[in-house]
Amino acid sequence: MTTADMNIKKLNNDSIVPTKGSEYAAGLDLYAYIPRGAIDIPAGATVKIGTGVATEIPAGCFGAVFARSGLATKRGLRPSNCVGVVDSDYRGEVIVALYNDSDKCETIHHGDRIAQLVIMPYIDVKLHEVSKLSDTDRGAGGFGSTGLGK
Repeated sequence: MTTADMNIKKLNNDSIVPTKGSEYAAGLDLYAYIPRGAIDIPAGATVKIGTGVATEIPAGCFGAVFARSGLATKRGLRPSNCVGVVDSDYRGEVIVALYNDSDKCETIHHGDRIAQLVIMPYIDVKLHEVSKLSDTDRGAGGFGSTGLGK
């Protein structure tokens, strides 16, 4: 297991610093910061919810904001973009846009765990515009082109 130090800043006295649910959890639980106590997310709607924290993600990494499995399966709430990205040079509040996939209004309360942040490395690429790409057996085949019944 690789470890790295990461700075986190509480933006409010009652903000909750992200936590790990278990010793080997990959994600850090993000908590809702809702000054007025609670917010409703109507069926089929998206609501942006602040976490009350800002991060300093290590260079060469990004923060992937994933759904919490319990919130998604039990209440139909997930990040609206499926996986959010927090870049290492972003210093603002981490905000989660939660989408309600269910058929009823759901309420998020101040301090509820709303998503998980997984710190992941990435490869920095330099783009080179070309007129032709190398050939492969697959070529441009996509969307099931390598599956059975080809």
